[in-house]
Amino acid sequence: LERVCVCVHPSLCQCVDAAGSKVRGDCHLLLVGDPGTAKSQLLRFAAKAVPRSVLTTGVGSTSAGLTVSAAKVEGEWQLESGALVLSDGGVCCIDEFSGIRECDRGSIHEAMEQQTLSVAKAGMVCKLNTRCTVLAATNSKGQYDQEQASVLKLL
Repeated sequence: LERVCVCVHPSLCQCVDAAGSKVRGDCHLLLVGDPGTAKSQLLRFAAKAVPRSVLTTGVGSTSAGLTVSAAKVEGEWQLESGALVLSDGGVCCIDEFSGIRECDRGSIHEAMEQQTLSVAKAGMVCKLNTRCTVLAATNSKGQYDQEQASVLKLL
């Protein structure tokens, strides 16, 4: 548990190379396990322990909810930040990651890799920072088989 917290803590991972350019130092972590193995509890703990953190669930999340959406307020278009933009400088915890639809999951790749989000919505074009660590959890497909693991150790 301590190693996980150290790996995902954003302020411990910032890197600058010899030329002075910043290198992405945040690592992303996907927790995979059987139901009831406290994955959600770990996400809640991380969201409380790290400032500027957001806890969301993958079930029902859309790309707009994770990234950014455009809304018309009093006749003017405005951008509304999603979970990844709100957690800039912190940790974005996503529970039930497998519940995110495949097309919505693809929209967060730029945010995770480049730590920015290019937006072109409602006539507005901008680039938003998403310098956060993504800590996600999902259930495994099938169950862990103790006998099969023992056979693999012998090989």
